[in-house]
Amino acid sequence: MKYKTKLLVERFTELLSSWKGVECITLNEAAMPDTSDPYFALILDVFCSGSIPGAEERCRLYGDDIAAFESSGQSEKDRFLIGDIPVRLEFKKTKKIDELVDIARNNHEKLWLIKDSGTYGFYRLANCEIVFSRTDWINGVRDQLTQFGDKFWTEMRNAVQSKMEHFLADLGAACFQGDKFHYLIASGGFIKSACLTLFCINKRFEPSHRAYFKQVLELPVLPASFAAEFETFLGNDTGIAPDSRFHLAKIIAHKIVQL
Repeated sequence: MKYKTKLLVERFTELLSSWKGVECITLNEAAMPDTSDPYFALILDVFCSGSIPGAEERCRLYGDDIAAFESSGQSEKDRFLIGDIPVRLEFKKTKKIDELVDIARNNHEKLWLIKDSGTYGFYRLANCEIVFSRTDWINGVRDQLTQFGDKFWTEMRNAVQSKMEHFLADLGAACFQGDKFHYLIASGGFIKSACLTLFCINKRFEPSHRAYFKQVLELPVLPASFAAEFETFLGNDTGIAPDSRFHLAKIIAHKIVQL
């Protein structure tokens, strides 16, 4: 972490941790690159077990050097700039986190509450750097994240694999119709849901989109020749025709389903 980033993390950690309703603060991995990296953002997840100041007061407390402040309607996210550094503070209720973790572990009849949003929230809980913790709550949550059973991963796999198959059908239809727009949308949806299926097969939480490519290729269980087929599907300079890419997508999907 660069020194400038470190100073900002310390500054906001000191402020946010002074609010009695804040239980824990974690730093997102998006803050690890250099600030010149186009993917860089200073993102803090702020887990709250009680009340916190309202949006207007938070804006004032953040300091006179912030610009372009905006807060989501339900005050779940504050966004602003400090110089050219984008800062995002995401406020999350510990009670809601506990409920979602319990559903994933024990209450599979309600898994529909998780299926649409996926497992990225769990990934952040498990992997972001803890910069403040008032109690041992976050460590207890992280311990529970390691206890998700086969039922959870099977249900999640079935959901995303079904999406993969639907996007594959859309891709074929777009090729047949010569619909370039739909073809592009279906291509993105297919490859994302294919990766999500592989993360579930390997019982891994999905990372941020920017980390998909690297992390999916590091999974221990992958179809034969997946890396080569994956890169070919993604390539824009190979001159591959739409119908050939659709054929390749069918091969990728078939191999994933067989795992």
